Amino acid sequence: MTSIKPFQLEDLFTITPVNLDPLTENFNISFYAQYLISWPNLFYKSIEQHPTDTTSPPSTTTSGYMMAKTEGQLSKMEYHTHITAVTIQDHYRRIALASKLCLHLESISEVQSTLFIDLFVKVTNSLGRMLYEKLGYSVYRRVVGYYGGGAGAGAGAGGALPDDRYAINDDIDAFDMRKSLPLDKDNRTVREMGEKVYVLPNEVVF
Repeated sequence: MTSIKPFQLEDLFTITPVNLDPLTENFNISFYAQYLISWPNLFYKSIEQHPTDTTSPPSTTTSGYMMAKTEGQLSKMEYHTHITAVTIQDHYRRIALASKLCLHLESISEVQSTLFIDLFVKVTNSLGRMLYEKLGYSVYRRVVGYYGGGAGAGAGAGGALPDDRYAINDDIDAFDMRKSLPLDKDNRTVREMGEKVYVLPNEVVF
């Protein structure tokens, strides 16, 4: 049985099996702590309960987690929820758990009145893109060289940033994917054919 619970700082000692996923970026403790302080309701985990004997409470396992934040200005049609990390332990994949975590985030974001949800996915991560497309996300733009600072490094990781928006490279580029929310009644925050819109990492600013 799966349940969603708030993430706690001490959970960092139990999520190693989740973070072993090669596509999951690992951060330092202060980074996780910042999210817990600033956006506590957008940082949560999925818990699996395992029955034991009748005299003991069920044991639990952290099967995945979602870490997100809000950013941007509503007046500029930029106020949104950004998914920083959503990941599932290998043993609990293919049971729609990632979808459940994302749908839970949608319900929170609608209450907080953000315009859309966005995330970055590596161009070569076809399975990740398919997952988000099934949930209603679409590519808004291609961020050229987003992962160019080294393995797993994002635009803010301190690596050398590219200066040619047309020097595309599937191995280091990212798709910025979005899903508009009910507050964006006219779908002004999404677009068609976003795969053909190229931007540099330093242009992704809110």
